[in-house]
Formats: sequence, C-alpha cells, structure tokens
Amino acid sequence: MGYPTNRRTMRLLLVRHGQTPSNVAGLLDTGHPGPGLTALGARQAAALPDALSERVIDGIAVSTLVRTHQTASPLAEHRQLEPLELDGFREVEAGDLEMSDRHEDHLLYLETVFAWGGGNLTRRMPGGPYGTEFVARFDDAVAKVAATGWQTAVVLSHGAAIRSWTSVRAEGVDLHAMAYTPLENTGLVEVEGDPENGWRYVGMSAGPLGGHVLADELADDPTGESVAEERADAES
Repeated sequence: MGYPTNRRTMRLLLVRHGQTPSNVAGLLDTGHPGPGLTALGARQAAALPDALSERVIDGIAVSTLVRTHQTASPLAEHRQLEPLELDGFREVEAGDLEMSDRHEDHLLYLETVFAWGGGNLTRRMPGGPYGTEFVARFDDAVAKVAATGWQTAVVLSHGAAIRSWTSVRAEGVDLHAMAYTPLENTGLVEVEGDPENGWRYVGMSAGPLGGHVLADELADDPTGESVAEERADAES
C-alpha cells in the first residue's frame, strides 16, 4: 500500500490517558464519565508538554471520558490549543465485565480486543460491542480529526482502544508484540497516513512519556496490561 505525500497525509500520536484510581485497583472501568486522575496521573499529564516539546502539534483530540480531558489539559494549555472532543475515542466498553477486578475477566477482555486486531471483528465483547462496532466508531473519530486539516494530532484515548484499533488498521503492526507489550499510562502509539489510503505503524513508546520515574509497577492495570501477564495471573 502506498502513502502519497499530500496535504491529507498526517501523523496521529495516540496517547493513553494518565493513571486513574481504577487502573490502580485493577477494575475494568470503561463507563461514562469515568474517574479522574490519581496524583501520579496528574504528574504524568504534567510531563507531556516537555516530553512532546520537539514535536509539531497542530491539534489535540480527546474522548468523552474525564480522564482524557484531564490528561490533555497541561499540553493544551502549553500549546494554546482547544481539544476536540470525540465520542469515538472512548475506551472499548467492557459490557458484562464492567467494573470486574477478576483476572479471568481481564484476560477475556484483552483476548477479545486482540481477536479483533487479528481480523475476527464478528467476535463480541460479552454484553458489549462487536469488533465491527468498535472499529466503526473509532474510524469515524479518526476521520473527523483528519478532516480538520491538522498534519500532526495528539489523540488522548485509552489503552485497549488504541492498541486494538492500531492492530486492525495500521500496516506493519506486529500483533503479538502489540498484545504482549503493556501500554502504560501516557504511553504512545504513532501512526501515519490518512483514512482513504490507510495507516502505517510508526512505533510505540510503551512507558510513560515523561520517563520511567512516572511508571507505577504495583498498579493492577487491566486495559493497559499484557495478555501474557493477565493469562499468568488468571491461571495462578
């Protein structure tokens, strides 16, 4: 697939939100409006302006969940940009697994979103969306960002949503690596392209953009975890 150099080709910096109390407690908390940030999450958000200081950023988009707004706030203020809120960037709904702290449910959730990445879009999250539904609403949000004319956009979204959509849509993704690499709070996945010609995977910074000092090794963080880690916990 070619990626022509034209005004529509753009970069998406897909950044996971900062830490929330539900990330720490190991809860599959995907509902609206969702929790705000922990103190560590606020520090992760505050680190974004410096971490992205060398990047040209034309616009910022956020989901409808509170945690993305709070994560975007320091960067938006620093760059004097008004975030664009788009519902399509919200987290993959957990359905019947909502607010579960069981590793068996965490594993089922992750295996479902990565089954979508592997092409099984007809699989359904128990009591939640089919892969086709999730991808369609994330695609719609991406198309709206592309329609702004921004060349580089920071999108504050969610761990499972970012990894699943990238696995489905971006050429060059190693699905195994995407599923088995945890995406920590304020981790980054980068793609380039456009909605018409497709997207190419550029890379991932799996740890917090502000550096490892902002990581929480003790948090039981289901939507950002590795499938392998959740499988091991579920089987222990």
